Amino acid sequence: MNAGARSVPSVVAPTRPVAPAVDVRAIEERVQQSRRWVAPLRRAIGEVVVGQQGLVDKLLVGLLCEGHVLLEGVPGLAKTLTLKTLSSALGADFSRIQFTPDMLPSDIVGTLVYEPRNGGFSTHRGPVFANLVLADEINRAPAKVQSALLEAMQERQVTLGDATHPLPRPFLVLATQNPVEQEGTYRLPEAQLDRFLLKVVVGYPTPAEERVIMDAMARSDARTAVDAVVELDAISAARAVVDDVFVDERVKDYVVRLIFASRDPRAAGLDDLAPLIRFGASPRATIGIVRAAKAWAYLRGRGYVTPQDVKALAPDILRHRVAVTYDAEAQDIDADQVVARLLDAVPVP
Repeated sequence: MNAGARSVPSVVAPTRPVAPAVDVRAIEERVQQSRRWVAPLRRAIGEVVVGQQGLVDKLLVGLLCEGHVLLEGVPGLAKTLTLKTLSSALGADFSRIQFTPDMLPSDIVGTLVYEPRNGGFSTHRGPVFANLVLADEINRAPAKVQSALLEAMQERQVTLGDATHPLPRPFLVLATQNPVEQEGTYRLPEAQLDRFLLKVVVGYPTPAEERVIMDAMARSDARTAVDAVVELDAISAARAVVDDVFVDERVKDYVVRLIFASRDPRAAGLDDLAPLIRFGASPRATIGIVRAAKAWAYLRGRGYVTPQDVKALAPDILRHRVAVTYDAEAQDIDADQVVARLLDAVPVP
């Protein structure tokens, strides 16, 4: 070795424990047996909601993962109708909260009411005590109200006074927000955005779908409700099967590489993205992608996850967790474009 040369320390990769053999065929048999509720539920929703199959599938992913979903789209795209129809088809307890700038936290979680007769307090539960909570136009409420949802969304419980009250299971917050109108709205804090498993951007229907919508809904007796076709116990049983869906080690490594590339693009060899990302995705995104990909595979009748499952859901899981810089905003580059470039650049196994 030359006298001026420096020795480079060797790096030893940590050894992984040998995973036990997985019978993927047995998992797929369980998937096929337990997913019989999927087709009837889709049909029931389709009786009221035309198109929006992608939206329905993302809602089912949230249901299977018990992860909250944020829907963003202009008014009139059937966001609220889809959520109400899903709740009716499940026979679940449904609550709708219309968020306004003058709301108080007690309008959501409830409060303690003084009883003059006995000199004590009784608990008045708010609308958050339901299986599916529709937070309509969630970005219209101030920060104090948004923070009241954090405990419910993360801990599945509400504290009123000295008592903690568990929320019913399943418990999902399905929130909507209008991206166009800015008057009377508040930006959701990053801590709350991170609690949403998915942020789904709802687009316009196709011309063919819009014609069907016109024929079905442009009348006074248009159908807006369905009967329950699925029991919540079937969803609970399906979650146990989703947990067992097989994820190969290479797919897991792909997810980790993708998340780390969002945090440190230069270390991943993506120097052009470094000036565009203010901060990357949290560990919740890593967990969320794997859980959501398992549910996505389950909905397609598979007992294993593919890299395409990860790529299909990564935009909805990362778009609200990857923050762009002011330079990116000046170039009209948003989080969706950054995530798309990450997905293109990170090698797929």
